[in-house]
Amino acid sequence: MTEPLPRHIAVIDIGKTNAKVVLIDAGTERQLGARSKPNTVLRNAPYPHADVDGLWDFILASLGELHREHGIDGISITTHGATAALMAGDELALPVLDYEYDGPEASDEAYDRARPGFTETLSPRLPNGLNLGAQIFWQSRAFPEDFAKVTAILTYPQYWAWRLTGIKASEVTSLGCHTDLWSPDRGDFSTLVEAQNWRSLFPPVKPAASVLGPILRTLADLTGLPADTPVTCGIHDSNASLVPHLGRPETPFTILSTGTWAISMTVGGDTKNLDQNRDSLANVDAFGRPVPTARFMGGREFDTLVPKIAEPTAEDIDEVIGNDIQALPTFAAGVGPFGGKAGRWTVEPNDLTAGQRTAAASLYLALVARECLDLCGLGKSITIEGPLARNGLFGAALAALSGRPVHASGDGTGTSLGASLLFGGQPAHEQHDAPIAPFAHPGFTGYAARWRERLKA
Repeated sequence: MTEPLPRHIAVIDIGKTNAKVVLIDAGTERQLGARSKPNTVLRNAPYPHADVDGLWDFILASLGELHREHGIDGISITTHGATAALMAGDELALPVLDYEYDGPEASDEAYDRARPGFTETLSPRLPNGLNLGAQIFWQSRAFPEDFAKVTAILTYPQYWAWRLTGIKASEVTSLGCHTDLWSPDRGDFSTLVEAQNWRSLFPPVKPAASVLGPILRTLADLTGLPADTPVTCGIHDSNASLVPHLGRPETPFTILSTGTWAISMTVGGDTKNLDQNRDSLANVDAFGRPVPTARFMGGREFDTLVPKIAEPTAEDIDEVIGNDIQALPTFAAGVGPFGGKAGRWTVEPNDLTAGQRTAAASLYLALVARECLDLCGLGKSITIEGPLARNGLFGAALAALSGRPVHASGDGTGTSLGASLLFGGQPAHEQHDAPIAPFAHPGFTGYAARWRERLKA
């Protein structure tokens, strides 16, 4: 007899900026409750690293509270990519490295000789530790005695799954997100893994949607959850955003997953236009299929551009477009389609009102997102997930720039809903909302053309 699907699913959602535990009602796709905290990077030796103990305390407290309030029937996990835990038995051999740390660049020359070509991995060379392979390569050389003790390498969702269940696993969406560790076309580890003798360190690959096991008895006692509460293997966060849409028949379509990053993924798209020099790549979806992807640090850049958010008025927008007030990429060095450029304003930004800065930054994000769509492919429709789904000017500008129907997801974060669906729920694949009306300002076409011209200078 088939086991009933869990109804109340707790999703552990660890983003680069914030960590959340969200409780989803699988029957209604409604969020019943949530807890969140900043995802703080610890700066002490031996290098900047994740506060896994602080996150663990937060996770357990949140699970206990949400269970007491609503009941929890299952746990799913999603996290940011470019992160792994090097395990020595049941302890960390080294702290979980922060991917924004530039330490791995010390091994650049040797790593560039060792890493596979783009045609094998569809993974571009990225700065700092954004290629997970570069992190592991550097750690193995900077800390050889510690690395010699490593018995397992766990990608980040699977690290938390192990802490919950005691079971170690690998999974393709985290292995395949610009890591240099995975060959999407072959569906296997890359030649880098073989050459470095790392293959035996990766546990068996299991589907994101597989149930690894129930929570550990000690955790059931701590949180009050039933001892048979199942836990999924887990999934990379931008891939979690894809899960609710993977059953759509009308490919290609584009999902724009937003948060710290703005990641455009075109399901059913072609990888031929990917440019390894412009931060475009292939992610690997929950079924192991390559998905052409282009991205930039949209959330991080918006925070830099807009110290104080204010809803722009029509007058603010007129002022920005009429006076050619523009932000030019990039304000997150080394990433995105213009990673080699230095961000700048065409005016003194401190002279602008909060509404004008918000308007200019929203248009800037739409223009960069449109450039990304030339790299990953323009789908028949675009769905915005996450915080930028609430930015009406961004969505309207993207609709005007792309000429495609643009929908804003009603879910505050598509990652949580997608992760909850790993238990096998059936999402509503139909779009029930009307497309966003394209931005109709008479000066916007010229404004966008001048922005592109300035990039050629």
